[in-house]
Amino acid sequence: MKRSLAGRLLLWLAPLGVVAIALPLALQAWLADVWLSGVIAAAILLPLAVWVLRQALAPLNSLFRALSGAVNSYRDGEFNFGVHWDGNDELHDLVVSHEQLGQVLRDQRQGLAQRELLLDSMVQHSPVAMLLLAPGGDGGLRVVFANLAARALLHGGKRMDGQRLESLLQQAQPELVEALERGGDSLFVVPASEEGGEEQIYHLARRRFQLNGRPQELLQLWRLTSELRRQEVQTWKKVIRVISHELNNALAPIASLAHSGGELVRRGRHDPLEHVFATIEERARHLEEFIRGYARFAKLPQPQKQAVEWAGFLRGLQQQIGFTIEGQAQDTHSRIDPAQFGQALLNLVKNAHESGGDPAQVTVRVLPLHGQVRIEVLDRGAGMNQAVLQNALVPFYSTKRNGTGLGLALTREIIEAHDGRIALHNREGGGLCVTLHLPGS
Repeated sequence: MKRSLAGRLLLWLAPLGVVAIALPLALQAWLADVWLSGVIAAAILLPLAVWVLRQALAPLNSLFRALSGAVNSYRDGEFNFGVHWDGNDELHDLVVSHEQLGQVLRDQRQGLAQRELLLDSMVQHSPVAMLLLAPGGDGGLRVVFANLAARALLHGGKRMDGQRLESLLQQAQPELVEALERGGDSLFVVPASEEGGEEQIYHLARRRFQLNGRPQELLQLWRLTSELRRQEVQTWKKVIRVISHELNNALAPIASLAHSGGELVRRGRHDPLEHVFATIEERARHLEEFIRGYARFAKLPQPQKQAVEWAGFLRGLQQQIGFTIEGQAQDTHSRIDPAQFGQALLNLVKNAHESGGDPAQVTVRVLPLHGQVRIEVLDRGAGMNQAVLQNALVPFYSTKRNGTGLGLALTREIIEAHDGRIALHNREGGGLCVTLHLPGS
């Protein structure tokens, strides 16, 4: 049966109340002096009341100390502390609730520990080398955490916790040290350490954040050699397929026409030979232009930059292909390689003429913008669907029947060699806009 805390206290205080009433009456009958009886009764009852209250509250005080100790244990991260109460009252309900809270905390702590073990296992066995750094007392960076890949890369597999980064880098590859000194994310190549080996390509990523109020820096090193080799093989396969397809398309008609020409000569029919030779020449020229396009893409030299005013530069290009100049080309300058950039713009304007729109609406617009120069090549052709927009700048991708897929790719190489970037999007009302962003002079 459930008892209340008030009933528990009443069991202790009821006898004290009986004694408090009976003792003065007994003393008064014995001593026949009211005041003396009251003083003696008070002298006896007060210590007795204190003793009774202490005895009644002793279990409660013990329980409160146990609960306080359990809370302190939870605060310190220790959840194996338990509290027991024999009574069946309100305090029993409090203890049960406290035990349930402790069980929830224990379950959560166990779940966190298991997740931490899983995360630590994943991080430790990750092929990505990870270093967590924090400022040390001497002002330098010290290693807070390093996984197995980082230990193998920088310290021969030995632990590095607490060591100074500077001392570790004294044994590291110079290319890694140079990449760290540059700051930010970067790619670097470590030459082969022995004859017959292969160079290793790494990507360095750096992230800074606050942890427990202290600045931290996470270094991640990805070894990209295998992945880049796989991508290189896939690229070469694609190149070989494209070249093989183009060579077959050119050589098969040439071989057939050469055979037909020989038959005509044997039969003494010379009139059709002019058409045969003209067709062979056309296919050979196409093949020559195809090979030349690959050579330009593969051997693009470093741009020889010089200051150019866009108005005069564009007027020179207008002599080769027609387009309209808009914007603020006058008095707008950039440092570019005139030959390379002229080739890039001619490619874009030629594509605009072949887009199916009115050639008279092909426009080149120049706009100075926040220290940069923005060049737009505009047309009113059919535009591009989403799939073509996503792949238009990829080498060897072409929607033209006889296209090599190198025009826009070569243009992109030229723009990026000038520290710029290129983007394509469809215009409202139809047509395409090719946007080039270049640093201003």
